[in-house]
Amino acid sequence: MPEQRSISYTASARRTIRMEAEAVASLEARIGTEFQTACELLLQVRGRIIVTGMGKSGHIARKIAATLASTGSPAFFVHPGEASHGDMGMITSEDAVIALSNSGAVPEVLTLLPHLKRLGIPLVSMTGNAQSTLGQSSDVHLNTGAEIEACPLDLAPTSSTTTALVMGDALAIALLEARGFTADDFAFSHPGGTLGRQLLLKVQDIMKSGSDIPRVTEQTKLAEALLEINNKGMGMTTVIDKAGRLVGVFTDGDLRRTLDARVDINETPIGQLISSSAKTIDPDMLAAAAMRIMEENEISSLVVLDTTGALDGVVHLKDLLHAGIA
Repeated sequence: MPEQRSISYTASARRTIRMEAEAVASLEARIGTEFQTACELLLQVRGRIIVTGMGKSGHIARKIAATLASTGSPAFFVHPGEASHGDMGMITSEDAVIALSNSGAVPEVLTLLPHLKRLGIPLVSMTGNAQSTLGQSSDVHLNTGAEIEACPLDLAPTSSTTTALVMGDALAIALLEARGFTADDFAFSHPGGTLGRQLLLKVQDIMKSGSDIPRVTEQTKLAEALLEINNKGMGMTTVIDKAGRLVGVFTDGDLRRTLDARVDINETPIGQLISSSAKTIDPDMLAAAAMRIMEENEISSLVVLDTTGALDGVVHLKDLLHAGIA
């Protein structure tokens, strides 16, 4: 084993971050006609964008493919070694390829070039050497090279993989904007995550409806209304008129104020005690928006009215939390 040396870990970390930041900053000056052409080629692809690379470049290629796929540009990663043993069948004449190799000379990627040319599909390369075999064989070359790696031996791919990753992000975001990709589109690509839930889940998907709605009439005595509140477990009840229209709500807070006033709970109709300023929302509203309304007003429930203004449901804070909206 190599002999351990005493070093400053923080100084090493700062040097690495500084060197990689400088490498990334140098990319901006390289964005020009070649980047424009690459975007135009990729935007016209009718199939998928295939991203490939070997070793550390392969890890970066996987991430670029994932970013493209989640931002509106269908893409997937193909391992160049596996491609030579059958996975070339995953690539069709409708596709385009982004190939990563800092040297532009990695054998596993170069082996694919004749097959890609035979398919006649666009090839975008990301290397640190435009004169390399890969750079010269591609339709568009994007320079992602770094003057020096952050590795003190200038051997381990560090700065060069960071610049390749950032260039991949630049491509993905440029294509996203060109496609008019929206937050709703993003949500459909991420249905299982927090972002997807916040962008897709609507109030109607989680609200209490039908017989689960806590509901009494204006003439209901306070004692009976308290039973309804207790049975439905939402800390409140809606109050409706004879036509079934919402006239207000009665909450735990209203109950405390009522008890302080020494009201006869067996004789007093709830209609005399309700809060008429109930916060109402539309069932098509995003659940995340309902959460914001609750937070801004420091309340724990909202009444849902349909397009005609009729009582449609009630959504409670615990329903939002249970659904993962936070």
